[in-house]
Amino acid sequence: MERMEAFFTARVDCYDAHMLHEVEGYAEGCRMAAGLLPEMCTWLLDLGCGTGLELEPVFERFPDLRVTGIDLTQAMLDRLGKKFRGRRLELVRGSYVGRDFGTERYDAALAVETLHHLEPGVKAGVYRQIWTALRPGGVYLECDYMARDCLEERRLRRENRRLRGAEGLTPEAEVHFDIPLTEAPNRTLLLRAGFARVERHMQAGDTVLLAAWKAAG
Repeated sequence: MERMEAFFTARVDCYDAHMLHEVEGYAEGCRMAAGLLPEMCTWLLDLGCGTGLELEPVFERFPDLRVTGIDLTQAMLDRLGKKFRGRRLELVRGSYVGRDFGTERYDAALAVETLHHLEPGVKAGVYRQIWTALRPGGVYLECDYMARDCLEERRLRRENRRLRGAEGLTPEAEVHFDIPLTEAPNRTLLLRAGFARVERHMQAGDTVLLAAWKAAG
């Protein structure tokens, strides 16, 4: 059970190539997410921003966009900052879990291939903080690995808990182990967090793109 920061620090040089060429649906999902951002988007919250691969199509559409990016790994943030030097970036090193993102601050929020490491209860809390941080009418876009069926979902969560117990890790320890939900419970958690509607815009292999909209007022 490798700690999240150590895992991604060790892989920063190969991360972009892996995501683009080995994760089915990743590149397509990033392009589609950029197209779903509101026309008048001025400020974006990017959770688990990594090296900023998902921001490339975003900046093509909104070159002057203000972006707050949060990630655990300094090496990833350094790579992002160099890639987008001159852009309006606020990069925050740390966990987005339990973080206050502010109230009605952002026009949109984005999370790509990151929340599938969280237990449902933790994910629910993150969703609520995202909802609070979005302005009325804002959208949260999640492009992520989702389990194909309930058997896969339960098997991975059991193994995660077994390994954590064997290594003496607390539930709060952020380690690199996949525990994706299926699409249905993801939708349920988003609706319970306050989002008015949730739409699926893409599925390619295990990658699903969901758009969750906050009511306009």
